Amino acid sequence: MMKKIIIGADHAGFALKESIKPHLAAAGWEVSDAGAYDDAPVDYPDFGCIVAGKVSAGEFEKGVLICGSGVGMTILANKFPGVRAVLCLDEEMARLSRLHNDT
Repeated sequence: MMKKIIIGADHAGFALKESIKPHLAAAGWEVSDAGAYDDAPVDYPDFGCIVAGKVSAGEFEKGVLICGSGVGMTILANKFPGVRAVLCLDEEMARLSRLHNDT
């Protein structure tokens, strides 16, 4: 069974989201895109709630959230039961968070 991941971003994170999706698929993830679907201005909570809600409900093993600073999405996602969101600015932060914090 393929691992399932959902990814979402606001307008500030749209381009990065699009660039990450092929890498996730190549790494063996079944990728679901929760939006935004272009770089038109949107509100980050709309997409953060979709991703965090589906991870919280167990529909996806992992989620990736991208916004202008990463702070808003992280705060929002951590309000959902069972979700452990962390702001990662580089690969090392992500690796250590997975290793030590079960994120």
